[in-house]
Amino acid sequence: MSGASPLPPLGYRALPGTGRTAVVTGASSGIGAATAARLAAEGFDVVLGARRLDRLEQLAASIGGRALPLDVTDPASVEAFTGALHRVDVLVNNAGGAFDALPVAEADLGSWARTYEVNVLGTVRLTKALLPALIASGAGDVLFVGSTAGLISYEGGASYTAAKHGVHTLAETMRLELVAEPVRVIEIAPGMVRTEEFSANRLGSAVAAEAVYRGVREPLVAEDVADCIAWALTRPHHVNVDLLVVRPRAQAAQHKVHRE
Repeated sequence: MSGASPLPPLGYRALPGTGRTAVVTGASSGIGAATAARLAAEGFDVVLGARRLDRLEQLAASIGGRALPLDVTDPASVEAFTGALHRVDVLVNNAGGAFDALPVAEADLGSWARTYEVNVLGTVRLTKALLPALIASGAGDVLFVGSTAGLISYEGGASYTAAKHGVHTLAETMRLELVAEPVRVIEIAPGMVRTEEFSANRLGSAVAAEAVYRGVREPLVAEDVADCIAWALTRPHHVNVDLLVVRPRAQAAQHKVHRE
C-alpha cells in the first residue's frame, strides 16, 4: 500500500522501553546520569531533569534524550517541568543527597532541612505532580532510588538516614495506596556506591571522600545501580520489584566492609 510503513525484518524484537517515556531526576551526574543513558539504550524516550542545565544538555544530546531544568525543591520549577511533558510512563526519583556527617548532638538544622527537602519533600512534590499521568498511561512505574541508609541507622548519619527512611516508607505507603491502579512502585536501595560527587558533598572535600572507599577493591559504581534500575523497569508489568538491595561484595552490611 502506498505510503505504508515498511514491516520490521523477520525476527525483529523492539527494545523493552520502546514507546515508553521515562523521567529521570538528578540526571546531571552519578546514578541519575548513568540511569538516563541506560534507559535510552533500552529504547525509552528519556527526559532528564536537574538544576545544572549545561551538563544535562550535553548528556541528553549524547543519548538522544531531552533535557529540562528541574529543582525538585522549588514548586514553580516542578510546575514548569511537568507542564512541558506530554507523556510519562516511568518516573525515576533519583534526586537527593547527603550534606553532613555530624552526630545528633552537633546537628546542623539547616543541613537537616536541606537533606529532607531534596530527598523527601522534593520527591513527594514531583511524584504527586506526575501521578495522574502515570496512572493514565495504563502501565506506569514510580521508582525510588533509596539507600541501605533507609533500612538501618549508623553513627554520624542521622540527617541522611532519617531522610532515606522517609523515602523507604514513602514507597511502602504508595504501594498500598495504589494497589488498585496500573502503577508499580519500586525501590532500589544501594549500599556503597562510588560516584563523583556524593561523598564529596557530604564530607566537604575530595580527600575525605576518597578515604570512604580506601582499600575497598570494587565498590559499586553508578552503572551498577543503573543496571538494577533498568532490570526492574523492564520486567513484565505484572512483576513488581518491591525492594532491591544491592551492595558491593566487599560490603556485607552497613558496618562490615572489607578493606585490603
